[in-house]
Amino acid sequence: MAVKWTGGHSSSILCLNVNTEGLVASGAERGELTLWDGGGAPAGQLQLPKADDVTSVVFSPRRPTRLYTSHGETISLLDVRSLKEPVEHFHVNEEEINCLSVNETDNFLAAADDSGAIKVMDLENKKVSRSLRHSNICSSVVFRPQRPQSLVSCGLDMQVMLWSLQKARPLWTTNLQEYEMQEDSPQSAGQFFNPPLAHSLSVASCGNIFGCGAQDGKVRIFRVTGVKFEHELEFQGHSLGVSQILFMPEVYWLLTGGNDGKVLLWDVSSDVGKQQKSPVKSLQRRKAQALASIRKDGKLNKVASNEHVRVLPKLTIEHGEKVNWISCAEIKGSKRVLVADQSSSVSVYPLPEP
Repeated sequence: MAVKWTGGHSSSILCLNVNTEGLVASGAERGELTLWDGGGAPAGQLQLPKADDVTSVVFSPRRPTRLYTSHGETISLLDVRSLKEPVEHFHVNEEEINCLSVNETDNFLAAADDSGAIKVMDLENKKVSRSLRHSNICSSVVFRPQRPQSLVSCGLDMQVMLWSLQKARPLWTTNLQEYEMQEDSPQSAGQFFNPPLAHSLSVASCGNIFGCGAQDGKVRIFRVTGVKFEHELEFQGHSLGVSQILFMPEVYWLLTGGNDGKVLLWDVSSDVGKQQKSPVKSLQRRKAQALASIRKDGKLNKVASNEHVRVLPKLTIEHGEKVNWISCAEIKGSKRVLVADQSSSVSVYPLPEP
């Protein structure tokens, strides 16, 4: 059963983030922002101007008292020690912002919006240093750990892109729908009706492995190799769109939240944990091995290319409500998953130890 954190909001909670000291921030509809202590008690509340929905909250990795929030087309910087008026406002996006990310050296912030634009701000000079773009709504953008000049993004154009701050064009792009058609899998025919609109991204602590959750209910894992990335693994556990995806720190454990009301924990360490000495397309290699073994048996049946049947969730949480956001925190010495949904409370579930 979930522990419920209540009393912080009157509207549906849309986003969550946890700082290095265990303070939790949540943003909700109508401009509501709340800070929570590790025990689930509200530690501060603020009503942001214009009452625009708070769509993303992210703490500075280096300065845990600094909190960036997006509401409407505005980014506000707050000081959590004195949660009053924002310290600064930035107006660099033209449409509603969906996602914020700050790099680990705390000198760049990326803001992805409904126009498909990603505005990258130089936080020292307080101006836009790069304008990157998707052809449709950009739903998620994340700086890569250990690579502060590199970021990945995804959107409702079904594109997943790898960027370098040195260049205005993406280093590498994958269209999830084209990949499905190439795979010629049994699901391909259904892609027309349920295209893989990309909703959420998360990068593992190593900086080279990242996951993408999409509308078709699938999770895709990629490995960055130099200036491109390769499709490493694919599996399905949600019957509806994967709204949220989150790599847990230090391990190749992955949390996913879906529109089907489920929160799933996956262990992909056996598939991606072994770093290759040279880039190897492991998915294609495994398919070739499977095809070779079937040919040895004298059977020429086509191998099903979707690998997700053999990846099973380590934990299934029947949350019951469409998941808006998930985060992970250590509370009283144990890992917990925090879930925001259509309600005004945060749900907290225990997680097994790695």
